[in-house]
Amino acid sequence: MNVANRITLFRIFLVPLIVFFLLYSTKYYMHLIAAFIFLVASLTDLIDGYIARYRNEVTNLGKLLDPIADKLLTSSALISLVDLQKIPAWIVVFLIGRDFCISGLRNIAASQGIVIQASAIAKYKTVFEICGILLLILSGTSSEELFYYLKVSGWAVIFLAASCAVISGVQYFSSFWDSIDLTSGN
Repeated sequence: MNVANRITLFRIFLVPLIVFFLLYSTKYYMHLIAAFIFLVASLTDLIDGYIARYRNEVTNLGKLLDPIADKLLTSSALISLVDLQKIPAWIVVFLIGRDFCISGLRNIAASQGIVIQASAIAKYKTVFEICGILLLILSGTSSEELFYYLKVSGWAVIFLAASCAVISGVQYFSSFWDSIDLTSGN
């Protein structure tokens, strides 16, 4: 197993730790630990891809594990934040549902030999989602006034992520349909 895949597996291993420190702790500093672990796990997503490309070690296992690790990380953090009543459930259902739809669309496209590349807006969505999650995790670690500002800022950034999710979702479906039209000759 190459280094990049080990880093991806490490990210998956960190997910239950984040959930534990968020949901099963009563001390405020535990949320700081959860935020730190979440940040480290998020950064490993950049690192594993870079290493795989730099060392020319892109593998099918990595192509499978990386999106799974990404979805596990963000989905588990978002669901934990719903449990902590830091974010409305409807927006989490929307974000996770969108990810399932796009994954399904990409699988269908791949089965037809079509590759749908990640769009710039989708990358912004990921950055906003990670930043929003971090702000919401940190909102449980501070005084009431700072808590309020962190929570409101976290919601605002998550709403930016949701906006990017809508735009990129439309782009993905449009790209897919354009590819289908090209391959079918219509």
